[in-house]
Amino acid sequence: MGSEIKQVSGQAVPLVGDDIDTDRIIPARFLKAITFDGLGENAFIDDRTALKGEHPFDQPQYQSANVLIVNRNFGCGSSREHAPQAIAKWGIKALIGESFAEIFFGNCVAIGVPCVTADGATVKQLQELVTANPQATVTINLETLQVQIGDLTAPVFIGEGSRNMFVSGSWDACGQLVANADKIRSTAAKLPYVGWGKLAAS
Repeated sequence: MGSEIKQVSGQAVPLVGDDIDTDRIIPARFLKAITFDGLGENAFIDDRTALKGEHPFDQPQYQSANVLIVNRNFGCGSSREHAPQAIAKWGIKALIGESFAEIFFGNCVAIGVPCVTADGATVKQLQELVTANPQATVTINLETLQVQIGDLTAPVFIGEGSRNMFVSGSWDACGQLVANADKIRSTAAKLPYVGWGKLAAS
């Protein structure tokens, strides 16, 4: 169906720190937006303003990154779906971290952004490698559950159910509905209580 995500490869951006919550990812004042468009430019905006250009999302060497490497309990706090949307709109297609808040993780799955975990030592090593060489290619393979950068290959983890959703493309609920439109119409035609068309005609 074209929504399979088996591998994400590209440059990475390291974001060091534990317990980075959703209010830091996208402050509450941006939640009044009608759509998610434009959220990317305001991802981590308060942290970026405080750091005056020194935040990784502002540094020129990371502007082409599509993998975000974080630490422990990333995405904690409120359950706002705007947080993963802001990260995705900035350009991130996958995250590697020590751990993720459960609701944040689920919201990422819903928009096709895999979040894989690794032990603290591996995450630290990945962040250091990317800091030393921002142009290095990082590859996350969801089929083999490995991350590779240069000579380093390390195991990563994601729950089997979520992994299967990405690899099969079933994470894409809207795509599944469109792909199975004929089956949906066929099933609806057999249901005695689905008669909106008939009611409208009468």
